[in-house]
Formats: sequence, structure tokens, C-alpha cells
Amino acid sequence: MSVNLTSAIKEICKFCGNDRTRMMDIVRAVQQQFGQVSDEAMNYIAKCVNCHRVEVESVVSFYVFLSKKQKGGVVIRLCNDVVDKMSGSEVVAEAFEKELGIKFGQTTPDGKITLEYAPCIGMCDQSPAALFNDEIITYLSTDKVKEVVADIKKHYDPSKLKHRLGDGHNADELVHSCVHNNIRNKGRVIFAEFKPEAGLKNALAMSSVEVINEVKNARLRGRGGAGFPTGMKWQFTRGAAGEKKYIICNADEGEPGTFKDRVLLTERADMLFEGMTIGGYAIGADEGILYLRGEYAYLRKFLEKVLADRRSRNLLGKDILGKKGFNFDVRIQMGAGAYICGEETSLISSCEGLRGDPKTRPPFPAQKGYLGKPTSVNNVETLCCVPRVLEMGAAWFVEVGSAGSPSTKLLSVSGDCKQPGVYEIPFGVKVSELLKMVGAEDAQALLIGGPSGQIVGSADFQRTICYDDLATGGAVVVFGPERDMVAVAADYMEFFVEESCGYCTPCRAGNVLLKKYLDKILTGCGEPEDLDILQKLGESVKITSRCGLGQTSPNPVLTTLKNFRKSYETKVKKTTNGMQPTFDIRKAVKGAETIAKRDSVIFVK
Repeated sequence: MSVNLTSAIKEICKFCGNDRTRMMDIVRAVQQQFGQVSDEAMNYIAKCVNCHRVEVESVVSFYVFLSKKQKGGVVIRLCNDVVDKMSGSEVVAEAFEKELGIKFGQTTPDGKITLEYAPCIGMCDQSPAALFNDEIITYLSTDKVKEVVADIKKHYDPSKLKHRLGDGHNADELVHSCVHNNIRNKGRVIFAEFKPEAGLKNALAMSSVEVINEVKNARLRGRGGAGFPTGMKWQFTRGAAGEKKYIICNADEGEPGTFKDRVLLTERADMLFEGMTIGGYAIGADEGILYLRGEYAYLRKFLEKVLADRRSRNLLGKDILGKKGFNFDVRIQMGAGAYICGEETSLISSCEGLRGDPKTRPPFPAQKGYLGKPTSVNNVETLCCVPRVLEMGAAWFVEVGSAGSPSTKLLSVSGDCKQPGVYEIPFGVKVSELLKMVGAEDAQALLIGGPSGQIVGSADFQRTICYDDLATGGAVVVFGPERDMVAVAADYMEFFVEESCGYCTPCRAGNVLLKKYLDKILTGCGEPEDLDILQKLGESVKITSRCGLGQTSPNPVLTTLKNFRKSYETKVKKTTNGMQPTFDIRKAVKGAETIAKRDSVIFVK
């Protein structure tokens, strides 16, 4: 091992307190500095933090932003999710390969640039998009690829790439990004004018129990998709045994089609941290963690500055706003590219410096979460609602919305629509009203809640968006009349195959089988019986999977089977000779023909 590597790792581990639970920070720093986490590096990390080497490798092998293999100083990750493909990412991919002279998964001969795909980087409203290390480039085209590749080859420094700055805090010198917020509709809660610190001051004038009751009276439910009552979660956490408690903000929005948390992190960071502080006071926590997805690393310096400013104003730290004994602070924990970490127990595992494997429940995080302590995990949007509840009161919060879903909801809208972006709407809006709002009256289908949600057709356009009807964490993708919904389902199943943690067999193997049958149907080899197999297989995966990923991953198949069955039926046909249509005898004997240097005399063309 080189002296430079040894000394660098020693300093990195020392900076992290030689703490095994800070493994994510350690391996991310090594990856960033050396372009890999080599065998030698893993051995020395294990020695520094006093753990087994296999524990280090289990983390490095799990996250896509980490690698044992040497990568270039610049890693270009082109987003290839469904919306980006709809926007032309496949043509953009060809342009990257042509300009760089390499294929995806390869590194240039000089070792300076690596080209990869990324599943979803939170930029569906400005696709196609790509990550250049931590720098995001949006609205890519073949011409823009030529420009950006020529530019990066001049300096190999993504921070120096030429681009126009985005709006709002995207133009801040600490962000300096071309990302646009695309806020299309401002509602009365999140994007309305608010008084900073007013909610926190009101909270500190109450007891923690009174704060929890106010949140319960507001009927605030989790905005991440599950919709669990926030006040109840806080009550469980506060009442759990143990003096040390934590509040964690889940900012790992990896669901394809969602990007509203990205906008909140950019434009409502103070509101978010105020919500975390109120939550910390309510549950009796003195430490909060913001788990920031690796794709949003470009926002980290800005968020750290916001935290530093809040500390200087006594909004974080000791005796906050003069409240004796209330000490609370927040640290940022970076992710490293893993969709499964959006699941709260997987996120906790990642915070603990482990693979993002889901934990067995019970016990639930409120009982035994981060480091075995009672923990409340809340979504970004949920925590942004909290200061408004405490500022304006529960009665004000419930004035709009539907009976079971009070207040407003942020929707990330993308796909075949004229105005993609973030919309703050009251709960209870009909799908047809939303389609008109975003300029997509001719839509064939709508994905509500991301791939783990539902794909609905025109028969459901009079249904409402709320927890009691069409529930969503925020992702809404519009599909125009020309889209093949079976192909869309297949693309989403490919995503789930890649993103499964592999822990349980139903999810690990079941999603592969679902994708296999969809591919069979799409290639014209499908049989009517395959539709029943897809239905039964999808239901089995949902019922028997260990965590939320597997319990929702078959939804693209099951909901398109239900709402677009004709699309499936037109692609399958009954066999007449009893032979399996997936078997190609000509292809099977091709190898023998090559060896014999002649065509088969039995199976003629």
C-alpha cells in the first residue's frame, strides 16, 4: 500500500472519529479522492475503525457510487429512467459514446472519464439529464453532448463546466447549478409566505406533549407515500424506553418521477430544519440527521451553510432561543446511490454505516431505530409542513383538502405534458383537473405515486388524489396516447430488478421472472396463459416480500394488467402446434452450423 493512500485513509478515519458507524462517510471520501475503494484501502479502513474487512466490502459492493474498480476522475452518469427515455436519452447516450469513444460501463483509455447509466437522478422535469461527478447537466441533446464533452476535456473539472444558472438558490455560489425549480403552482402551505422561526417560537412556548397534540389535531400525515400520522409517530417515539432519541429526515427521494424534495431542499431548507428542530423538541431528541441522497450532493455545501447560519442565530445548538435544556443539532449523512434506502429501515442501516438492507419489523424505528435508539423518520415535505402547523395552528392547516386528507400536497409532474414541474395542490383534486393544469388533456395514462404506485387510465380520471383514493408520495408521470403501456411496465420492472437489495427470494427472483414474462410478450412470443402467470406471480411477490420495495414492485405489472389489459391481449397469441414459442430452433442450431460450416439439412430456412 502506498504511503499516500495510508496517510489519506488515516486522516479520513480520524476526521470521522475512527467510528465504525461513519463508514459511509469514510468510503465516500476514499472513493472521491482515489476513484475507487481498493482491496488495500478496505483492509486499512477496517484496521482504523476496528472492524472486519468484510464489513467494509459489504458497504462498498452495495452502493452504486462506490467501486472496488478504478474509475475515471470524471464519472458521467446518464439518467436512463422511463421519463428520460421518453425525452430522448437513448439518442443522447449514443452521442456520449461517439464523443468519448467508449461504451457505457467503460473508461476512456487515458483513465480520465468513466461513462455509466443512473436509474433516476431527480431531474425528470428537465430530462434528459446527467451527473458529471456531483455536477448536474440538464436538458441534454446531441449538440449539447458535443459541447459538454469538449468542455470537460479541457479541464476535467465538472465544477468548471459552462452552463446557465438555474433560478432561486440554484444560482447561489455554493450551489452554482443549471437545475431549475420549475415551481408551477404555489399553494397556501409550503410555497406561501411564512414567518421564519414563528413556528419554532410557538412550539417552545408549549410543552412537547402539546406540540405533538397540535400536530395530531392538524391530522398531518407522512408525505412520503405511506401516510402514517406524524403526531402519532412522534408520540410513539417520545414514549419509547430510552433517554437518547433521534429524528431523521428522509431526503432520499429515489422514486422515479419524483423531484419535489429537491426543490424543498433548495428553496425551503430553513423551513425543513425548523421542522426537524420542532420534531426534536417534541420527541425529546438532541440530534437530527438529514439523509441526503448521493445524487443531490451538489446541494450539500449550501445546506451546510444554512445549518451554520442557524447555529449562529441560536436556532440550533445549546439552549435554543433561550429554552434552557433544549439542545438540538443536525448533521448531514450522504447516501451513495441506492433506491432501497428510501425505505426507512434501510435508510437507518445506511446511517449506521451498513449496507442498505431493510430491518425486520417489529421492532419499529420508533421503538428501536438508529443505533438501537427510538427514532422518528420523516419525509422532507412532512417536516416542512410542521412549522406552518405551529405558526398558523391546526385549524388553519385543515381548512383545505379533503375529509381524510387535509391541507395540500406537492406533486412532481413529468412525462408527456406541456408544463412539467412541482405543483402544490389541495388534496382532493381530480386527476382530470390535474391533467388540464399541466397541459395533458390527451393523456392515455397516469402513473400516480411512482412505479411503486398505480398506473391508471382514462376510466379513473375522475378519481381524486388523496390518501383515501389515489394515494401518492408525489411522483406523477403522464403518458400520451402513443406510449406502449406494456413496454412502460417492462422498463419499470427492469428498475426494480436492479434496485432490489436481494435480501429475500420473492423480490430478488420474482421481479426477474416478471420482467422475463413481459419481455416474452413484447417480443411477440407471449401466450394468453402468460397473463394469468403475471397476475399470480405479481400477487405472490407482493404478499411474501420482506419490505416495501418487494411489496410494491409488481404494481407496474398488476395495474397495467388491470387498466390496460387490451394492450396485453393484442400482443399474445395461442399456439397451435403445442411448441413453446420462445424456442427458436434456427438459433439453437446456429452454433453447430458454424462448426460444421454448412446449414442444417433438417431445419431449413
